[in-house]
Amino acid sequence: MKKLLKSSLILSLVALLLCTAGCGKKEEGGNEGGAASYDITVWVSESDGVTDLTKEQIERFNAANEDIQINATIEGISESEAATQMITDVESGPDLYCFAQDQLARLVQAGALAVLGEGASATVKGANDAGAVNAATVDGKLYCYPLTSDNGYFMYYDKSVITEDMVDDLATLVKACEDNNKFFSMEYKTSAWYNAAFFFATGCVSDWKTDSEGKFTSVNDTFNSANGLTAMKGMEILAKSKAANSSSDGSDFSKGSAVVVTGTWALSTIKDILGDNMGVADLPSFTVDGQTYHLGSFSGNKLMGVKPQTDPEKASALQRLALYLTGEECQLERFNKFGWGPSNVNAQATDAVSSDPTLVALAAQNAYATPQGQIHGSWWDIAKVLGTVAETATSDADLQAGLDNYKAAIDALFSLNGYVFVGAWNDWNNADTEKAVMTQDGENITITLDVPQSDYMGGRIVAAGDWGTDMGCQQVVEGADLIVAYDAASNGDNNIIFLEPGNYTVSANLSSKEIKIVKN
Repeated sequence: MKKLLKSSLILSLVALLLCTAGCGKKEEGGNEGGAASYDITVWVSESDGVTDLTKEQIERFNAANEDIQINATIEGISESEAATQMITDVESGPDLYCFAQDQLARLVQAGALAVLGEGASATVKGANDAGAVNAATVDGKLYCYPLTSDNGYFMYYDKSVITEDMVDDLATLVKACEDNNKFFSMEYKTSAWYNAAFFFATGCVSDWKTDSEGKFTSVNDTFNSANGLTAMKGMEILAKSKAANSSSDGSDFSKGSAVVVTGTWALSTIKDILGDNMGVADLPSFTVDGQTYHLGSFSGNKLMGVKPQTDPEKASALQRLALYLTGEECQLERFNKFGWGPSNVNAQATDAVSSDPTLVALAAQNAYATPQGQIHGSWWDIAKVLGTVAETATSDADLQAGLDNYKAAIDALFSLNGYVFVGAWNDWNNADTEKAVMTQDGENITITLDVPQSDYMGGRIVAAGDWGTDMGCQQVVEGADLIVAYDAASNGDNNIIFLEPGNYTVSANLSSKEIKIVKN
């Protein structure tokens, strides 16, 4: 599998610097004999209609920029999965792609994003809200274009079951659902993105720091604290109810739910089910030991990135296209068709956007929200377990034990004993202990793992959270041992190996930087 050359990144950066105040405007010149033509691939949301609208928008871009002809293959890919697929093979990945902001750090680490030029950066900063600009920034540099400012959640409810005077209190809502044999749907045990709402309510933080390369260097996490224990008690109000349903699917209203905590993306589904009985509100409060706490949330953005290019002219054309696709006109179109909340400040100020009931509810919730910064990829699996702890605990001691385990797992992310064999079947930054077992004896690391039948892509050995320790593999000989010397020149690139399904022992020495792979 090929890798992008460092020289190509330099050329791309030069091209981006050329994309200054003229970005988004018609460029003069072009190739002799007509417009420069580029065949590109674009990944956008898999939601119905998004690929078609994007095609229309690119056609308008072509009409307005006679010096460029973009021939785009547009594919629908989940924004939550786009980064994982992109990192697997940067060179073969799309030229433009959309992703959720929590994926930014690992995309920067993998060299999968081209830094914006000075002119494009100035335009983006002037056109979008501050939170969106921060979401696209690493170490003071803009790496992508804000697409939305609606990646948060609030509460939808069925007005035939829930009355307006109930919406402010969690216990009241839960009881109303129980009394009517309905469900309260919120991903309290299947998603840390949602269950963090209880911790933010009590003032807890999980603030992650990265360096200029997107590597995680430290974290200030206070979930394991007195306030965290209060949050766990608040979560018990929902988790121990027969009405609890760990889901954020808008279609749950057709399956017996009276409340669903989700976002703007579920609007059309919920409206089709509830009709005039659809209600929306910010999240409720919960009371523990006589004190009331308003549920918090994550607020965030969806972003569009440009892959580094070897051709500086193509790089400039892609930056111009990305600037257009994330501009005011295109953002308003996505709002009108899909209800997406704009990050563009002019679009936000329009009457249609500022009066939209779901965006009004989201804005009300954002007063209690924590902007989603860069978060270690392993945190999501570590933190979501707390919902199960709240559901199964029989005492405060059980709740505290769950928090202690959580803290130990966070600390292990920065431990030298965090080496993992990375593959598509597990998290890029943390071992799946059910599939990979590691032992370490001094400088010798041994990992035994199963490569599942349906997913046989292998990867590299890194220290957890530290791509700088990469010891990349580049090939494997079927049925034979393999020794690969560490190649400093390719350190940090996507050195992927392919393994047939089966059980393997992977041995590495931290001094010699050699990896030995044996199929058992």
